[in-house]
Order: sequence, then C-alpha cells, then structure tokens
Amino acid sequence: MSVTNPPSDSAADSVTISRRGFLQVGALVGGGLLVGWHISATMRGAMAAAPAAGAALQPNAFVRITPDNLVTVIVGHTEMGQGVSTALPMLVAEELDADWNLVRWEQSPTAPAYAHPIMHTQLTGGSITTMAQYEPQRKAGAAVRAILLAAAAKRWNVDSGSLHTDKSRVLHAASGRSASYGELASEAAGLAVPDNVALKDPRNFKIIGRPVRRLDGKTKSDGSAKFGMDVMLPGMLTALIARPPIFKGKVRSFDAGKARQVAGVLGVYQVPAGIAVVAKDFWAAKLGRDALVIEWDAVAGERVSSDMQGIVYRQLMDVAGTVARNDGNVAAAQKSAKQHLSADYQFPYLTHAAMEPLHAVFDVRADGCEVWLGTQWPGGDQLAIAGVLGLKPEQVKLNTMFTGGGFGRRSSLGFDVVVDAAHVAKAVAQDLKQPVKVVWTRDQDIKGGYYRPASYCRLSATLDEQGQVSSWTDRIAVQSIGGGSIMEPFIVKDGVDSLSTEGAQDIPYAISNVLVDLHTTHYQVPVLWMRSVGHSFNAYAVETFIDELAHAAGKDAYQFRRELLKNKPRHLGVLDAVARACAWPQPAANGAHRGIVVHDSYGSFVAMAVEASVDKNRKLIVHKVWCAIDCGVVVNADLVRAQMESSVVFGLSSTLFGEITLKNGVVEQSNFDDYPVLRMYQTPKIEVVLVPSSEHPGGVGEPAVACVAPALANAIFFATGERIRSLPLKNHQFQIA
Repeated sequence: MSVTNPPSDSAADSVTISRRGFLQVGALVGGGLLVGWHISATMRGAMAAAPAAGAALQPNAFVRITPDNLVTVIVGHTEMGQGVSTALPMLVAEELDADWNLVRWEQSPTAPAYAHPIMHTQLTGGSITTMAQYEPQRKAGAAVRAILLAAAAKRWNVDSGSLHTDKSRVLHAASGRSASYGELASEAAGLAVPDNVALKDPRNFKIIGRPVRRLDGKTKSDGSAKFGMDVMLPGMLTALIARPPIFKGKVRSFDAGKARQVAGVLGVYQVPAGIAVVAKDFWAAKLGRDALVIEWDAVAGERVSSDMQGIVYRQLMDVAGTVARNDGNVAAAQKSAKQHLSADYQFPYLTHAAMEPLHAVFDVRADGCEVWLGTQWPGGDQLAIAGVLGLKPEQVKLNTMFTGGGFGRRSSLGFDVVVDAAHVAKAVAQDLKQPVKVVWTRDQDIKGGYYRPASYCRLSATLDEQGQVSSWTDRIAVQSIGGGSIMEPFIVKDGVDSLSTEGAQDIPYAISNVLVDLHTTHYQVPVLWMRSVGHSFNAYAVETFIDELAHAAGKDAYQFRRELLKNKPRHLGVLDAVARACAWPQPAANGAHRGIVVHDSYGSFVAMAVEASVDKNRKLIVHKVWCAIDCGVVVNADLVRAQMESSVVFGLSSTLFGEITLKNGVVEQSNFDDYPVLRMYQTPKIEVVLVPSSEHPGGVGEPAVACVAPALANAIFFATGERIRSLPLKNHQFQIA
C-alpha cells in the first residue's frame, strides 16, 4: 500500500497528552505496572471513520513492567521477518531509558485498541509501521518514564527534577539512592499522568540508531518460534479445498465417493470456494482431494489468455486514458522539439510466493471461535470471520502468529484465506465438532490469484536543442487493485487508482510539460498489492526510459539524472552516495557493466547500481548490487540493511524469472519449478549505504524492490546495446547464471 509521508516533526518538542484518550495505568498482581494506550473510538467496521483531531497521535500499544524489572512491549503489528518486534520496542525503550537487555516483546491480541494510527484498522503493510509509530511509541516510553520519576520522587520526598534515569533505574545523584523500574512499578500505578511530556533530542539517543539485537532472533534460531503452520490442537483435523481451474469458476456437480474411501478422510463439503476434503492429517486430505470427481461449469469464469491481454493493452496505448497528471503544455513542447523518443513496456502478473503456505486454524465452539494464522490484517480478518460465522467480532479470538513471508498476500482485500477457511470450519463444527487447519498447497498458492497485476506502459518524451527534456508522457494500462474493494474510497480518486500510477504520476525529475493518463482494465483475475506495488512496474519504465533519453542526449546516465534533480536534495544524496560506492563511471575490473537508478517511495529515497556481464553466449551474471537509502531517522541499522538485502533478492527474483501466464483462463505455473525464486548461488554481493538523515522515518520494506530491475536492465544495455522493454529476463534468451 502507498501512503503519504507524514510531515517531519521536531523530536525535542514538548507534546500534550490527554489522560482520558491516551494513557491508562493499572497495577498487576504481584506489584507490576501495566500502562496501556488506546484510541477512544470503537471500531465497528473494517475501515473506521477518520478519528477526531489528535487521534493519530495516540499510541495503541501496551507496556508492562513487572517486579523483576522486565519491560514488555506488546506489539500490535505482524512480525513477518521485517523486524517490527524489535523496532517498535526500541522506540519505547529509548524514551523510557530502559535497559535493552531487560526488554521483551509480545504479539498483541486482535482488538480495536491496536488499530494502525494511519490506516485505522489493525494492519501491517505499505512500509508504514515505523513511519506511523515513530512518535506515538516514543511518547509511550516518555510517559511511562515520567510516571516512574514521579513515583521515585514521592518515595524519597525529593523534587523529580533532581532525578534522572538510566538502564531501567531511577537515580538520585545527590543522595546516591536508586531504584529499579520494577521496584517502583506498583507505586507508579497509582499516580496521575502528566499532561506534557518532552521527547528526547535525537542527539541523546542511546538505542535508536544502534544495531541492537533482534528480540525474535533467539526463538527463530533455536526453532521454538511458532508460525501459523506450526499450530497443532488436540483433535485437530486438516482440510484442503479443490478449487476451480479458472477464476470465478463454479462447481456444476461432484462425486465424493472415491474421496470418502481414502483412509483418514472424515468429511467432504461443498463450500463457496469449491469442495473441501477434511481428514485426520494432511496426506489423507490431499489423497482425498485428488480422488474427487468434479464437473466444473464450462461457462462461468475468466477465460483470458496472456497473449490476447497483451494485444488489448497495446491497442489501449493509442487511446487517451483518464488523466492523472497534466502539467504545462505537452503538445506545444512536442511541436518545437528536436528529438522524439517513445518506448512500450510490458509486465506480467506476479505472485507473492511466500515460503510459508497460506493457512488458517479454526476452533469453532458454541460460545465463539478461536483462530490462529499468519496475517497482515488481523483487524479485517476478524471481522470477515465473524461475518461468515454469524458472530460478533469480539467473539472471534484471532491469534496472530509469526508469519513466514507476507509481501502483501496476507492482507487480501477479499479476506479470501480466512473466509474460505471459516466456511470449512463452520461445516466441520456442525458435523465433526473438531478444530480444523485449512491449508493451501503450493500449487494452489501459485495458481490462486491475488497477483501483482499485469500492466503495459507507453512512455514518450522530447529533447530540445540543448538536450534537455522538454516533454514527458506516460500512458498506463492495468487492473485496479483498490477499485470495488473496501479500500476504494482511500485509493481511487477521480477515476484514478493511486496504486496504478504511483512512481509515474509523481516522478521527481524537473520536466515542465508532463502528461500521465491511465486505462483501468477489468478482468476476473484477482489482483492485489505486492511488495512495492505500482512502483514495481512504473519505476522500471521511468528509470530505463530516462537512461534512453540520456543516451540520446549524449550524456552520462548519472550526470543526466543529477541535472534533472538539482532541486531534490534527498534524491541527489542517495544518487551521489551510490555513485561513490560503485566508483561511477570507472569501468568494472572484470569487464562487466553497471546501470544506475534513483527512485523514491514510501517516504524513503533509494539509489541503486547493478554490475552485470553478458558474454557472447548470452550468459547473464549479476555480480554486485550497491544500494543507498535515505529513510530518515534510522531506528535499527541492521534491520534496514537486512531489508535492503531482502529487497534486492525479492526484486531480482521477479526480474529474472517472475511471470504468471494464463491460457484460456488457466494459470500455467504451479510451483517453484516453473515459478522459480533466486537461489543462494545466484545472489550477487550486496553493499548497502545508509545516508544519514534527521527527517521523519520512511519505509524500508518496499522502496528498494522497485530499483533492482531497471538498474539491471540499464547495465544490460551498456553490456549489449539492447533495451529490455518487457520482463522477466528469462524470456530474452539469457542464460541465467
């Protein structure tokens, strides 16, 4: 998802906190301190109305301090490898002056109290967790620290201004007295919360900006971490669903006789998604599913083929679309131009291909339901489950587990995973009265839709007598992700889906005459955001076309960009940093060639250079990637570097191999053999440069993904003279080493 970066704030400013809407203090059994934050409005729908003024400043996490001096931060966002279970506690711990060795984390329950302060629903996505929580979580820590100081001042009968804190202790220098937070917890629970709490000057940070250890590292290393697929309940059954071979297909009739004969199969049920086979274990369920005899409706469903879709998209390039941006006078600039250039770009459907299969574990009881799964959108899933089962949301206890990769797939706008599973669980509860785990097999995941949409772009530009870009047009044809969903009011404006045009509508280059328009196409193939969303194709078209313009103008690709970005200091900062890192424009020692790009998204700025070689047999080797990022204040340097490295691997996988194709409505790929991802031996060396910044934090999970493909394509041009205008690269007769 794409959001606007909030305005930068001054970290040292004093802030006003409302006692009623912000902080709740209570004592725990055993003398501990529980400090909770909540938004005042109760969420009754998947998307609530905009909060009252100031509500976006109210934290939505809980902090627990126990007598043993442990500080536990309860995290309302999903940990799916990106490190949110470390980053958010760091924000609290910094202002709390906590000893990091005594900080712990817990996954929150699913409840309105944990709604995202920007999205107003409990959701993890769009690289906006740290961006949104940077100030609220720091305020949380600062407020708790103030209460503890007040408790110590009362205990020792001194002025709180004479006290200071360090490593989870309150200290009184004049008398030499000190007390741990755990010792003061019960006394602090009875004190009033101050209205004004000052945040630290960033120059005094001790935790933020440091590469502190990950709080989830140990359990993931020793195998004790529990993912959704690891959940095993007493008496739990396993279910698989036979789904239509084409999207929106229907069951005409089925024969479950052979399936019921498979040892271990206990039930076969028709559900909206298809035919569910329920068994004692996975293998029995799979054999039972394979034994089903199903006649599918030959009329219903999508019958599109990728080649025909490409023809339709190319035809749309000759027709004006809905205007997304119109600056200056493009037509006049085109008439007076010296050079005219144009290029068409085509991109396929892509699937998320997370390593952990899609799943959901349900235990439906008379008084409600308990669910375990890896999800990016527990708030929406809880409501969707309640709707299927006829329950109130509070009757659905949803446990968010460690998630083995999400990339957007586990925040489906149709909540398909939990809706399908809820229908199965409902049938099982009525018949067998046992909990059930509903699993998507890998082939179902690859074939199951909710893809990054296929798209087509035509870029045209003109150069004047001085080789300056005098006009720029970008026409896009793509399915809408937000249209027709609960997110449409937030994503689609004046007929333009912002996820379709992001990275194209907002190009940073200083060009006076710009026209961007959009054709929104309609197919029954389900589409969804995938890591970097519209930037994944728009950045490719923009950054490879900029290279074409530089070449046509006879200018260096790096210097050409610098000229167009002279009023964009953060773009220039990362562009210059990556140029220094790769020693641009010096040739590579191994005879390879480099491509360079710069792009901003999710509040962050990324420049990337890729070094690659292509020999006479078209053997393609990606040798090294340099990535420079300005993401504002860096909360944890190691986490940022890890996200940049994972972005390169993820983006390179799609660039080299990623492609979902359809033939008469049937998806042709089914597993990692025909939808491969990057292997370790194919992974290049990756060097990450963190550009210092005091700006408000931006996202780090997605911004670099969009840069890999164009940087590699630009390197291939310098190596071969060939422009790559469609992906993946495997379709261009390269031997991928």
